[in-house]
Amino acid sequence: MATVNADLPRIVPGPELEPARAAEVAELLVGAVDLHCHSGPSAMPRILDHHEAFLEANDAGFAALLYKDHYYVGMPHAAILQKLYPEAKTKLYSGVALNNASGGINPYAVDHAIKLGGKIVWMPTFSAANHITAYASKSFPKTAKPMLDPTPLRVLDGAGTLIDDAKKILDLIAADDIILAGGHLHVSEQHVLFEEAKARGVKKMLVNHPTYVVDFSDADIRSFVSLGVHMEHSISMFTPGRGKQHDEQDLAHLIEVAGVEHTVLCSDLGLTQAPKPVDGYRYIVSMLLDLQVSTADIRRLIGGNAARLLDLAA
Repeated sequence: MATVNADLPRIVPGPELEPARAAEVAELLVGAVDLHCHSGPSAMPRILDHHEAFLEANDAGFAALLYKDHYYVGMPHAAILQKLYPEAKTKLYSGVALNNASGGINPYAVDHAIKLGGKIVWMPTFSAANHITAYASKSFPKTAKPMLDPTPLRVLDGAGTLIDDAKKILDLIAADDIILAGGHLHVSEQHVLFEEAKARGVKKMLVNHPTYVVDFSDADIRSFVSLGVHMEHSISMFTPGRGKQHDEQDLAHLIEVAGVEHTVLCSDLGLTQAPKPVDGYRYIVSMLLDLQVSTADIRRLIGGNAARLLDLAA
């Protein structure tokens, strides 16, 4: 993602839509599912907390919101908020990211997350060797306070074989039928990972932002889709803010490459100098309408596909 831009406000406001378009967008947001909400508290600077993200998603009619933090599991936060707001329609979920703070490629962390109700396991993100190498010569947004330098993590050994702890993790994911996400591993690692995952019975598979850091080509996307893997594209990369990298034609192309049935649009928002998550969805839905994507396909892209990954009624 882009580095901090002093010209951008801390929170990028939502889109200015004509009343008819705003009403159409609001209707389509009912039932949306965000599998990638970066609210706080977090070691990274955030523009809203889990409570605010929950209330805003619920007000917009979201079916579900899944908290992602790079350093800790969010299931306890989700459980407490759900108890405090029993009338809320939006269901809250989280999972575990296998960075250094969770012990790296750690089956015990995955087992614990599953027992807490975790719905997704992200392979290493900020601790991935691929991420660290990618940002060795350029800046990346910093944590609010300095932290220990990460130890680079890989899921392959020197011979290019999946390590034993990664295999154990795949078995745990398969047994509980939750989501495996590729995190920030390089595409070359993810090829081996997802092929082994399928062989071990993992059914719910997700590549995070294939156009960012992980180096997927169109051919890679098609290859993974043939295994049953979903492509998750970050709304933050198509909407105003420091994370923007693509335009609407890029979005149309990426949807065409994987197909609507294997594409999931999630916010990846909560970061500073960007829209809040629900506002990001407002931007992307209006963009999809401009691209003349059918309302049925929009509902699948922003909700239905993700709902099936969470075993929610779509």
